[in-house]
Amino acid sequence: MVKKAIFPVGGLGTRFLPATKALPKEMLPIVDKPLIQYAVEEAIEAGIEEFIFVTGRNKTAIEDHFDHSVELESVLAQKSKDSALQTVRDMMRVPGSVAYVRQQEPAGLGHAVWCARHLVGDEPVAVLLADDLVLGAPAIGEMIAAYQGGNMVAVMDVPKQDIGAYGIVTPGADDGTIVSIDGLVEKPAPEDAPSNIAVIGRYIIEPEVFHVLGQQKAGVGGEVQLTDALATRIGSAPFQGYRFSGQRFDCGSKIGYQKANIAFSLEREDMADELRHWLATKI
Repeated sequence: MVKKAIFPVGGLGTRFLPATKALPKEMLPIVDKPLIQYAVEEAIEAGIEEFIFVTGRNKTAIEDHFDHSVELESVLAQKSKDSALQTVRDMMRVPGSVAYVRQQEPAGLGHAVWCARHLVGDEPVAVLLADDLVLGAPAIGEMIAAYQGGNMVAVMDVPKQDIGAYGIVTPGADDGTIVSIDGLVEKPAPEDAPSNIAVIGRYIIEPEVFHVLGQQKAGVGGEVQLTDALATRIGSAPFQGYRFSGQRFDCGSKIGYQKANIAFSLEREDMADELRHWLATKI
């Protein structure tokens, strides 16, 4: 059973400057919750019990977000704002279940995951990227329910013009939900890609992957790529892709971020009707 999750949150967020000059990109809000909180809540719903954040400089806001704010809680209690107080307290996890590791240098997703190796131990672990926001059933929960060992990644079909932005799999047997992965290449040119089935930011990885990452072999962009390490395990361990049922938003892009705000707002009873009316006047 998968009970630990890694949240790589050390990225610089350069695509959202100047907003992310002092604010971690994972703290950008979708409606009224930061991206990282959605990822953590998805993990909690999937049964995750231990949360490992791989951070970088200027990321203390993330630590503060999941810690007590004595002054805020005191003011809310004094003013009898019970609902807001409960919202703040619900973000707290069991003491000792949250850990933070400093990445120290932006050397790629694989490097970030490797930095958490001592906290993972000899067991499979989930990896969630907050930039990939899923509306609907928790993707990592669906994956954990289907996981039977080895490595598993969330996958989705992408348009040909977008292939170069993703890790792309060479598919084997495919039942429409679970696809066997025979190969994996990071950010190929569309004309060279083995398919249009792309990996998105949900993973379940076996402990042996950390040994591969420890070799620190640089891949695309001069960074240590998690997909490269996973590819080396093909043939030695089961490797599957899982087509999750929810709708994914790429909140690492400005347009994806705006779409996510609209989609999640339309799910809110206190906002949906007014927002639909306003949108109708703009289209």
